[in-house]
Amino acid sequence: MTDMTATADRPLAPAPVPTFAEIRLPDEVRDALGAALTAVGDPTADVDHAMTRYLQAFAALPTGLLQRLVDFGRHIDAPGVALVGNLPVDPVLPDTPGDGGPARGKATFVAEGVLLGLSGLLGEPIGVTTEKDGRLVHDVIPVQGGARTQTNQGSEVFLNYHSDITHDVIGRYDIANPDFLVLSCLRADHEGVAMTSYADARDISAALEPEVLETLRSPLFRLNAPGSYTRDVAGDTEVLSDPVPLISGVGDHPEIVISANGVRALTSGAEAALDRLQEVCRAVSHTVRLRPGQALLINNRKGVHARSTFTARYDGRDRWLQRTYVRRNLWDIRYRVTPDNRRVHF
Repeated sequence: MTDMTATADRPLAPAPVPTFAEIRLPDEVRDALGAALTAVGDPTADVDHAMTRYLQAFAALPTGLLQRLVDFGRHIDAPGVALVGNLPVDPVLPDTPGDGGPARGKATFVAEGVLLGLSGLLGEPIGVTTEKDGRLVHDVIPVQGGARTQTNQGSEVFLNYHSDITHDVIGRYDIANPDFLVLSCLRADHEGVAMTSYADARDISAALEPEVLETLRSPLFRLNAPGSYTRDVAGDTEVLSDPVPLISGVGDHPEIVISANGVRALTSGAEAALDRLQEVCRAVSHTVRLRPGQALLINNRKGVHARSTFTARYDGRDRWLQRTYVRRNLWDIRYRVTPDNRRVHF
């Protein structure tokens, strides 16, 4: 595992492979961006208007910096994960919500502007009715009742390497899933030990034994629907996809998908390959301890991500991230759009 930890007293080490990138805003750019985002206010009243304002704000970044952010989302040979640092933050935060969000009484919306503005440089943020009630901004917060689950509510168990997927009635959970995630930190955990890790399919494929890689490229796996879907819709029962490969695509630019809520291997060889895959993910991963003012851009097709255990106290000061799901193109998932909101999908 490559430790890419960033803290105030320990700067981020250079990435040993091109699957990780670091982008940092100069102080004066951060301050100007923060002022522009503050002026937008609450984006939920008219999100398309807010997204346009965010685009104007981010377009004022220095050209080279803006190009690095945009290039992350548009080139097949770009890194699969990028840590963006020295971003503007809200001057005051309310308590971390104990129910998984959203926050009540938030006076400013700089964090939401950072999250949605970065998302708009990669594609279009979307909502899914079975994930955070269709909201575009997901508050990722430990919830007491979900502490030991393989979901974003967890804290007491390692959240295995996974892609963010969505249940789909067509039987494939790897088609309408997000192309990108943006994870932004509002508040770190009490001890500052929570780690977010990312493993790129290029590094994974290079590290796997050829016979294991061949098995993972075969349709010998069924993905379980996300925990939010099985909990809220399916009565805590498995809802499995059609058989799919976990790694696909051309050798130099592979794509990977793993469901957090469980993968069902169809043969003993596939089960062994799945176990080996998780081992290799740990070995090749990049790891970050997110701090306020930092965001991760994650290509949800090029790689998979995980989260370490940490101690939640449920005292209003727990770890608080915000997340978006981003699609390059909303046209391809038009069959899922809800009648009342063109950004929210079944």
